[in-house]
Amino acid sequence: MHVEPHVPEAELDLLIAREKHAVRAKRLRAVRLALAGLDAPAVAERTGYCRRSVQTWVGRYNAAGLPGLENAPGRGAKPPLDDAQEARFRARVEAGPTPADGVAALRGEDFRRVLKDEFGVARTLGAVYQYLHRLGYSSLAPRPRHPNGDPARRAAFQKSSRTS
Repeated sequence: MHVEPHVPEAELDLLIAREKHAVRAKRLRAVRLALAGLDAPAVAERTGYCRRSVQTWVGRYNAAGLPGLENAPGRGAKPPLDDAQEARFRARVEAGPTPADGVAALRGEDFRRVLKDEFGVARTLGAVYQYLHRLGYSSLAPRPRHPNGDPARRAAFQKSSRTS
């Protein structure tokens, strides 16, 4: 198996001995064994990797040197809404409930329904709460006020009730 000489063998031995992360040390050892002339099945047997993994790690080392042995960042989960849809959803959240919602304050189940009906995105209740949190919203909200409530009567009640 061909290995590019990015790092001398002695330096690879030193890196393996000093490496604190077991997975990275194992990858370095696979490259070192391949550099010593062993083929992929023999390296796989000594490291515990499968033959294909050995070939992958040696190929990544050949292409990029030591940085090629690092974990590649994942793509992550695709967000449920694109930027334009997210802006519309934020506006909908900020606007609060509409008469069609039939509630005084929107709850998680209501946002779940909004995502499904208005954006065509089905999510579990937990995923809706996580998405709202990622957008900067908290599940804490002030107690809803009835739209037909009388602020003067509410203030009088608060003054006359006990606060202990």
